[in-house]
Amino acid sequence: MPIEILMPALSPTMTEGNLAKWHVKEGDHVAAGDILAEIETDKATMEIEAVEEGVLGRILVADGTEGVAVNTPIALMLEDGEDAAALDAAPSAPPPPAAAPEVETPTAAPQAAPAPAPSGDKGDRVFASPLARRMAKQAGLALDAVTGSGPHGRIVKRDIEAALAGGVPAPAAAPAPPSAVTPAAAMVEAAGMPAYVEIPHSAMRKVIARRLSESKREAPHFYLTVECDIDALLATRKQLNERSPADGPGAYRISVNDFIIRAAALALRKVPAANASWTDQAIRLYESADVSVAVAIPDGLITPVIRGADGKGLADISREMKDLAGRAREGKLMPEEYQGGTFSISNLGMFGIKEFAAVINPPQGAILAVGAGEARPIVKDGALAVATMMSCTLSIDHRVVDGSAGAEFMGVFKALIEDPLTMLL
Repeated sequence: MPIEILMPALSPTMTEGNLAKWHVKEGDHVAAGDILAEIETDKATMEIEAVEEGVLGRILVADGTEGVAVNTPIALMLEDGEDAAALDAAPSAPPPPAAAPEVETPTAAPQAAPAPAPSGDKGDRVFASPLARRMAKQAGLALDAVTGSGPHGRIVKRDIEAALAGGVPAPAAAPAPPSAVTPAAAMVEAAGMPAYVEIPHSAMRKVIARRLSESKREAPHFYLTVECDIDALLATRKQLNERSPADGPGAYRISVNDFIIRAAALALRKVPAANASWTDQAIRLYESADVSVAVAIPDGLITPVIRGADGKGLADISREMKDLAGRAREGKLMPEEYQGGTFSISNLGMFGIKEFAAVINPPQGAILAVGAGEARPIVKDGALAVATMMSCTLSIDHRVVDGSAGAEFMGVFKALIEDPLTMLL
């Protein structure tokens, strides 16, 4: 009996994912541990491996298919020596998810009666992946005019691209009444508008948009900014890095960001009221400072977590952060490595940004935004001097953290940054 390969659950909360790409094709021999496909989740693209040896007999879900439910069969594996005829008794490709019903508004035009299905062997329903349907809709392309090359004649992304390249005509459409013109259509028709390219939203971009909109809408943000003199920190960093072995397991290269992570974690330990999140039942105070650090990746942003950062030294934080950031950019983080932090840090100093306020990463109660260190004139001991100053702004959910607790946290953080030797105690 063929072995079903199922859409894996890559995190406890995952209910569906996108099948980004197959690395094998039907008929290929697969050994245990071979990479079968790439699955796109809301945070990363993960590779799934074969757990048994055999021959990939049938692909049930094609490249580019979105919204595949967890535990849905995506392919069938034949065991060594098993006849391909066994595939005929196995499950066929799962039907594509039904489109969500459209909500009718008072100004919407009446729904036209559905056109009769074209004659042929496709029957009353055209099978296509969600991505192919969206591409066809955006291009005004009739799916009935496209020949599918996916499993069981299913229309997939490459079929739409081929149809558009070949000049398949779009169906004539009745002009929409003025009240039904969408904002996008209005933009296209406006005089003087430049040409544009639309980039479909990735799963990650959709989640970022949803969560941050939710955060700004529901969490009452307020902001506290301190200016930190980092000349002593830079001198300490230089001395520590000079003491590092040239290579080997004991080598390290401490960055300013590593000091910031360590200082924030120690400040959370001293001011536990800032290490909190909101729930509808209670304020949740965390006993560990698990610091999420924002890392830019091609599709958006991900926040790998330094667990128990208040109990780790600078060298350990540096090595761990370097490993997490590198694997984040390669899309190889496991869900437990980027989920569940208690506090976030976003540092744009390397881009020359002097100061900014970040959006809280829900359900956390605060995020620290760090700007660039730059030489500025300051007054020190009653005289004008020049120091390397760094602006740090804490965005706080006022439901969770009161102003006095936020101010206390920032005071402890500033003291640690300006006297970095206290971080080593």
